[in-house]
Amino acid sequence: MPEASLTDGVRLALTTFTTVPVRAGRVDRSAAGTAMALAPAVGAVLGVLLGGVLLLAGALTAPLVAAGVTVGVGALLTRGLHLDGLADTVDALGSYRRGPAALEIMKKPDVGPFGVVALVVVLLVQAAALAELAARSWPALLAAVVTATAAGRLAVGVACRRGVPAARPEGLGALVAGTVEPVALVVGALAVALVAVAAVPDRPWQGPLAVVAALAVAGWLLGHVVRRLGGITGDVLGAAVEVVTTLVYLGLVLSG
Repeated sequence: MPEASLTDGVRLALTTFTTVPVRAGRVDRSAAGTAMALAPAVGAVLGVLLGGVLLLAGALTAPLVAAGVTVGVGALLTRGLHLDGLADTVDALGSYRRGPAALEIMKKPDVGPFGVVALVVVLLVQAAALAELAARSWPALLAAVVTATAAGRLAVGVACRRGVPAARPEGLGALVAGTVEPVALVVGALAVALVAVAAVPDRPWQGPLAVVAALAVAGWLLGHVVRRLGGITGDVLGAAVEVVTTLVYLGLVLSG
């Protein structure tokens, strides 16, 4: 991979998935493919930051309050874009419309009842899971948060793999659709699964299983979305991030 392409991809990944103030580089499908492949790495860095917030806040206040603060910081560090994408996607699916009619609903600036319910459920589950994780040892806590945030961004690569079309001829979906190579997905999945082993030390199989199960659900949902909308959009990518992140958190706190 040319150095310029890698640099542009890193910049695009940071500006797409975080609020890090970096100078924008070249934006084309080559850079987009690199950015989407690097998404899990960006998620891992974000997970380290959020894990640190949870540890610090947990030392100062109650676990549930610390969890709520951590969820809020996560939204701030990502501009709330993934949450917005989740709400728009669920509203479009809840309308039972297809193709352009459903895409038109996603463009509307307001949030409908389906979107509101989806946001409430996702935020509540994430906060409850983080509150439970706050009681664990700091290495397990950190591994769990990194696993969930990295897996959520790995779902973006799954959505951008070869063979998945864009729903529109313009926008983020058109830029990134079909840009991620299978090798990048395999490497990302193995890296996330390796970190996941440390998330539940007494049951080392639980973390990787949670990741696999969450990605399997995301793959099924992605197929449904593509059939309804005709392909992926930037909102669909945001929804994939939040769905997988939430499912992994849930899988990590389930009792054996």
